[in-house]
Amino acid sequence: MNLAEFFAYGEKVPGYEVRVLNEREARAAAAILFVGAFLGLVNGVMLGTATFSKFFVTFFAIDFTIRIIQPRYAPSLLLGRFFVRNQKPEYVGAAQKRFAWALGMLLAWPMFYYLVIHFEPNPIKVLVCLICMGLLFFEAAFSMCLGCKIFEWLKRKDPKYCPGGACELQVKDPVQKFTPAQAVILIITVALMLYGTYAYFTKLPDRTVFVKKMKTLMMSEEELQRLEDQKAEEEFENEDF
Repeated sequence: MNLAEFFAYGEKVPGYEVRVLNEREARAAAAILFVGAFLGLVNGVMLGTATFSKFFVTFFAIDFTIRIIQPRYAPSLLLGRFFVRNQKPEYVGAAQKRFAWALGMLLAWPMFYYLVIHFEPNPIKVLVCLICMGLLFFEAAFSMCLGCKIFEWLKRKDPKYCPGGACELQVKDPVQKFTPAQAVILIITVALMLYGTYAYFTKLPDRTVFVKKMKTLMMSEEELQRLEDQKAEEEFENEDF
């Protein structure tokens, strides 16, 4: 392999006009990273330790940096390749994937600084972690690449070979459309899921460490101070008795 080919981004595949990447490999890697992020969140919330998250964020930042330089050597993509090596490749344009991974890298390095170098957990950083997890989940489960869509909006000419053929799809097949009954069921399902999530964090008693932690993370400094004052008053009253 010559130097020019080494730094060429993406693979040349016969029948494709531009360099491409294997979307199956990328989706598998997204699933692996989602599991790591989820375990880090669970360890932080349930066990009160950020050790796992520090290792994961370090790996995540390095991995995404390698992805935008040369994805052939990105550790998570190689892990993904191992698991899907017997599946037929699904090729997508390399340019939009590189743009999407660059956005991921821009989120990763600030998180590395605030979780590893200068540890400062707060609700904003938790929200950034949840956004990253959401993006990983949607890519792994639904092959939806938000960064690819942003790339499509910014680029005057539509990119080629988007995940799922989204750039080339002009007319949906009947199986992709919703009947009125299906649309009603979908809306009710989403509404119930949203209400269930809301009720879980607001209606239920604080019987689990997870709920207590999430409520505390979402509180403002004034609310936290009031909570501390209330605890101090209760302890003072208990001491009097």
